[in-house]
Amino acid sequence: MISVLKLVFSTLPYPVIAVAIFVGMAVPLLIISEYIFLEPYVVAHLPQSTKFGFSLIIIISALSGLVLSMNIYRIRMLRRSDRKLGGGIFGSMMGAIAGACSCGPIGFAIISTFGSIGATTSAFLTNYEIPIRIAAIIVLCITYWTTTKSLGAECKIS
Repeated sequence: MISVLKLVFSTLPYPVIAVAIFVGMAVPLLIISEYIFLEPYVVAHLPQSTKFGFSLIIIISALSGLVLSMNIYRIRMLRRSDRKLGGGIFGSMMGAIAGACSCGPIGFAIISTFGSIGATTSAFLTNYEIPIRIAAIIVLCITYWTTTKSLGAECKIS
């Protein structure tokens, strides 16, 4: 696994992509989840009881950056070869979608406009926000493992 990471992140664009995805996911999710406030000035607030949710957002963002940059490398590498692209991209998309589903605070504002179904959906997302994030981490870990395995086989890393 370490050799695959060295292969992917040895060229400059892929670490930059990973950091950009991490920041692009972490900052909006932290703002939405009310860990970062923008008015009247930028303030970060991490109550003692919400450290677990905060750490899950950071893990999801980091895994998303890692997995998506590895899959971009894989797509670019396979574009040059005659091999067929497998299902790693589907797993990345599912992991990213599940990771971005921490919409408890914003879900109330958006989904409640749809009436009673929206209120029920908002209550579900608020109550099961932590299990949804844990499921997203599991999906991203499985995607990381399959991507690493496929890159190791396709690049013939010893």
